[in-house]
Amino acid sequence: MWKFLIKINKNLVTAIPIMMIAGFFFGISMDQSLLKQLKSLIVPFTFLMVYPMMVTLNIKHLQEGIKNVKLQLLTQLINFCFIPFLAYGLGRYFFADQPYMALGLLLASLLPTSGMTISWTGFARGNLGAAINMTVIGLTLGSLATPFYVQFLMGTKVDVDIYLVVKQIVVIVFIPMLLGYVTRQFLLKKYGMPKFKKDIVPVFPALSTIGVLGIVFVAIAINAFGAQGANAALVIAISYIIQVQSAAWYVKFTDTIFGPPPEEASA
Repeated sequence: MWKFLIKINKNLVTAIPIMMIAGFFFGISMDQSLLKQLKSLIVPFTFLMVYPMMVTLNIKHLQEGIKNVKLQLLTQLINFCFIPFLAYGLGRYFFADQPYMALGLLLASLLPTSGMTISWTGFARGNLGAAINMTVIGLTLGSLATPFYVQFLMGTKVDVDIYLVVKQIVVIVFIPMLLGYVTRQFLLKKYGMPKFKKDIVPVFPALSTIGVLGIVFVAIAINAFGAQGANAALVIAISYIIQVQSAAWYVKFTDTIFGPPPEEASA
């Protein structure tokens, strides 16, 4: 089973479109009431996507990630001072007569990817600590800033439930981090660092693949805006498809573009 998951993990560029197609045909053939029940699977799949990456996280990297103030500031500067206005301009240009399409594009640019940021950073063997900090900061700022951006740029009111945002951060970041830390300490105590790094660490990103593919499957044909805002939901769904597939290609060519991670280079 593990070998199969590891193989899928190395071929996400192919696996993700397959799950998208499967999710699409499942969505158009199933009853709407059943599809609504499937939404309840998003939280467990998100947890399954993030938790394995937390097991591989050295908690010291969190401190290093937050100490890199320039990185965090640059990230949020791009997230909230560049991308939303680019999305607004594209929406005004391409959807001048379709305000809900433009709204969907703006919302997609304002809402950070949360758990996906952590999981894809793990797949790329990047700075997981920095990614976790980016996620927490980005989700908090996004929840506070989105109503103001939408009101100022689109003249539309969008209510954001701060309680749900905090709950989301706890569920997709802090609980997996705590359980991941406990699991990591247990495995280190039982097997030691050399065996942990050689035999156990490569397995967990493969386990995270189940969560990613599950979310991709469930997320296709989800509509959270009702009939009037269906166009906004359509734009967000399409942006999600592009985002996930682009991330898969990015991870595939990470080593080619940037070279292997320092640990691998020195191995």
